[in-house]
Amino acid sequence: MTWRDFAREQPELAESARALFYQYGGVGLAYLATIDRTGAPRIHPVCPLISEDGLFLFVIPSPKRADLHRDGRCALHTFATETNEDAFSLYGSAAAVADAEIRGRLGRQFCSERGDERDTVDADWDLFELHMTRCLLTRTTAHGDPAPRHTSWRRHRTPPLRSWVGGDS
Repeated sequence: MTWRDFAREQPELAESARALFYQYGGVGLAYLATIDRTGAPRIHPVCPLISEDGLFLFVIPSPKRADLHRDGRCALHTFATETNEDAFSLYGSAAAVADAEIRGRLGRQFCSERGDERDTVDADWDLFELHMTRCLLTRTTAHGDPAPRHTSWRRHRTPPLRSWVGGDS
């Protein structure tokens, strides 16, 4: 499912996620987990972009980019917060985007979020759209909260949302 469709179906969950991705000013920050060619996980810091078009990543020439082109499966997890252990994770796949109009619009957004005077990103950066199959939002009162509140969503689960308090399930 695209982020745009997810945000329409689960607006409160999507807004909570957006707030966590963009919690450090106007720049999205997250960790991206990919799968290397041996099947091992690889983790990288990235700057996700959420727009009306969806959830995207510009990726420079790198091992993570090669991972995404070879095997698009991935996970995206927000950076830790300073005051609690709130977090959002999504799981799914990344698909390369070749559309010049979307790339241009998102390139301008990427530069604008950083206060960069350029109006586009480097030509050798690849654009990927993230498609999600499931996600998890965790809310806490502080670091070490003994009863974190979890809300999970799965695309094909009925009902799609599940909430619980406490450890992992």
